[in-house]
Amino acid sequence: MNSKRPLRRRTLLGTAAALGVTAPAVLRAQPGDWPKGQLRFVVPFPPGGSTDPVARIIAAQLQASLGWNIMVDNKPGGTGVVGASVAAKAPPDGQTWLIVFDNHILNPLFTPDLPYKDSELANVMLIGRTQQAIGVHPDRPYKTFAEVIADAKKKPGKLAMAVLAASQAFVLVSQMPQDNGYEMNIIPYKGGGPALADTLAGHTDMVISSLTAIQPHFASGKLRPVAVTGAERSPTLPDTPSLIEQGVKAPLAYAWWGVYAPSGTPRPIIDRMHAELTKAIRSPEVSKKFVDQFAMDIITSSPEGFAAFQRKEQEIWGKTIREKNLKPE
Repeated sequence: MNSKRPLRRRTLLGTAAALGVTAPAVLRAQPGDWPKGQLRFVVPFPPGGSTDPVARIIAAQLQASLGWNIMVDNKPGGTGVVGASVAAKAPPDGQTWLIVFDNHILNPLFTPDLPYKDSELANVMLIGRTQQAIGVHPDRPYKTFAEVIADAKKKPGKLAMAVLAASQAFVLVSQMPQDNGYEMNIIPYKGGGPALADTLAGHTDMVISSLTAIQPHFASGKLRPVAVTGAERSPTLPDTPSLIEQGVKAPLAYAWWGVYAPSGTPRPIIDRMHAELTKAIRSPEVSKKFVDQFAMDIITSSPEGFAAFQRKEQEIWGKTIREKNLKPE
């Protein structure tokens, strides 16, 4: 790891080896005439949210540093399925890349008959991650999630939590009641924005979302943080204890962003793109934006590290999806 990296170093050291973090390296094979004209970054969500700006920030840096012509192509629909299918079926010539959010790897677990297979997309890089956070409406009395659980035990099924459907957060909060002995009304939404909006309006008691999306509402006082979902407190919310710290039984959960290519894309091209992505993401301009705007822990894993991470995550969350027979909506 580069000692000059000032960004969340303590947090990243624990995950670096497991995720195969790499620095830009001298490549053994260089693609000759790649890229051939315009590159395409497929984003399986509409503009807004977090995946679209992550893709655009990276694209702008690559264009500025290398002169590459990159089109960010939004292909929303089906919680990311439409865009992922477009990328999976694209020619494996290094011209098309897919930039996703964490729900991407859950789609095949929720819906086995997708129009594409996991094997049709090659892992390129885990860009980075951020914690999830649970926020309550300020009119509610809770200061911690432990207090929420205590009240939920007195009022089974009365408290309501908003959450994005078919997401890691949805699986997490669907599992926690049984593991901790309480009942809650879990309300899945088709978008993270509407889930936040209903809690901001007081229609639901609380919401779980990525720190990226929810932090502005904490800063404004429109929501109150009661827990984060990682191994330790977030530097963004130093006074908010993690679920683990509060004695809540729950797996660690992080929202994350990653890059894929159509399977069959030549490895020299993947290696070259990986090296250029790493330099772009770890540049001072981009890394500052990702930390400040997205509360992101920057990872830039190797393709192999990303593939291992995906397998582990699908094993963890797939178990709950199967046992609870969870549906994507």
